[in-house]
Amino acid sequence: MTTYTSEPGSRLGGRYRLEDRIAAGSGWAAWKAIDEILARAVTVFTFATGFPRVSDVVTAARAASRLTDPRLAQVFDVEDAPDGAYVVMEWAAGETLSDLLSHGPLEPARAAQVIAEAAAALSSAHAAGVAHMCLSPGSVRWSPTGEVKVVGLGIDAALAGASADDPVLADTQGLGRLLYAALTGHWPGSELPVLPQAPEADGEPRSPRQVVAGVPTALSDLTCRAMNLRSRSGEPALTTPDELARALVATMPTGPLLAEPVPSSWRAEYAPVADGWDADGPPTGPGDYGWNGPGQDSGWPAGDRDGWHDQDRGARDRYDGPDGGYPGGGGPGGWPATPGTVGWPQADRGGRGRRPAGPSRVRTKMPVIIAASAAVVVLIVAAVITLLPSHSSPQATGGGKPTANPTQQASKVITLQPVGASGFDPLSSYQNDKGNENSTAAPLAIDHSLKTYWNTQYYRSAAFGGLKAGAGLIINMGKKVRFTQVTVTFGSEPGADVKLLVGNSAARSKANLDSMSTVASGTDVTGAATFTIKSRVTGQYLVIWFTRLPPKPGSSIWYMGQVFNVTVNGYTS
Repeated sequence: MTTYTSEPGSRLGGRYRLEDRIAAGSGWAAWKAIDEILARAVTVFTFATGFPRVSDVVTAARAASRLTDPRLAQVFDVEDAPDGAYVVMEWAAGETLSDLLSHGPLEPARAAQVIAEAAAALSSAHAAGVAHMCLSPGSVRWSPTGEVKVVGLGIDAALAGASADDPVLADTQGLGRLLYAALTGHWPGSELPVLPQAPEADGEPRSPRQVVAGVPTALSDLTCRAMNLRSRSGEPALTTPDELARALVATMPTGPLLAEPVPSSWRAEYAPVADGWDADGPPTGPGDYGWNGPGQDSGWPAGDRDGWHDQDRGARDRYDGPDGGYPGGGGPGGWPATPGTVGWPQADRGGRGRRPAGPSRVRTKMPVIIAASAAVVVLIVAAVITLLPSHSSPQATGGGKPTANPTQQASKVITLQPVGASGFDPLSSYQNDKGNENSTAAPLAIDHSLKTYWNTQYYRSAAFGGLKAGAGLIINMGKKVRFTQVTVTFGSEPGADVKLLVGNSAARSKANLDSMSTVASGTDVTGAATFTIKSRVTGQYLVIWFTRLPPKPGSSIWYMGQVFNVTVNGYTS
């Protein structure tokens, strides 16, 4: 019996138990399986006897196994026995781009973010000499924790017998097609039956903004350049994923992005181009005016092109103990089995699943203000507030001068009630911190009790054992609010340095961390510390970000941050 014809329940290598066949082709099959030694879900590829491309798949899998970028699905094991070859990969949880597009095009900002992350991941793979060469909407996944994952690197092409004279250019054009699909819900070609074919003109797909009203000019143009189509700007084609990633980041709004993909019916409004017109015709809606991109220094972080810090220094500098450990159990692929934490997307979309229990998440949309007259539509543009980290003094006070706001002055400062909390460790990959800085204990910091607390994990030094530059607690307010005063009750041990950050996304990524605004800071804080916030920045999420840890109570070798309670005052929108 070959592995290709194995039944559910069969074991490979004495440890991989096949459960469900999830895909199959001519001579191969993909399975969801369980690694019984490590107790985790994995993906297993098996092959029919005589499948002619087994050696190509094995070679591609071994090449991909050397890569460590967390946005690339990892290869765990390869067996190349002639009568029993198989490949074991990470089980990538979440929704594919195809799944997301079943509800219509993505919000432009989210489409840009997802494809920029995928492009950056492929750029790191190309630096190691590995290419995908077979990108489709099923190649990109949006994880339950708000991360992008690219699957099938090299392996999908080997299974299909695909090749390219210039693999880097092929992947760039493939990313362009994915961006086109994300923006329009159409596929620029006829080879993908799951999406409607994009309309064409003169033998080429029409630009995204000609297909869907409201696609920003900058994004539409970048899509055409990545696909090597005629572009409005006349600039040359993009030829590498790195170029595309940088260009996409440069077009993104300066404020934090939404926490998860949302349907295109919730349009964000950004500043218009000079006259609101372009070569594709007059504007048709508020989102048709383009993004406010010129002059924004929002390129890829220097020295950290993959968006992650190096975490391969071993677990000796971090202890995942009883009150600093990972949550027990896990869902498919090792993702947390218990919904309800910050970052868990609503599953009840399109009737495909039940809404998770636990704190609810409130989706927000940016205000669209349109004044219409009998003959002319006039766009009233709201100023885009640049949410960049501010320079704060080392005291527990906020920076910046308040500007008069009649609406907020007329409102009353009230005590705001958070709807959820989670650990926040955007500087470590999921593989290195499955518990996301002790997320299971996070609700104890907002339960109005000084007898319970959330704590970070334990580290060997106040500087997080040299593993990262910080970690924290993220609090979900349920909607955008303006913060005026935050009181945090820390532990009794001195030595903690903290910042208060405000943003609009709970995504566990360095890019999201960098997009947040610093509104207050404190050094050597202990006990109850009150932070007065003068900044007018608004946001849905408040982060208590530790940059230095105090000693763990009762220990001479471990360091750990504690938060017993958080009280938030401010204005509701």
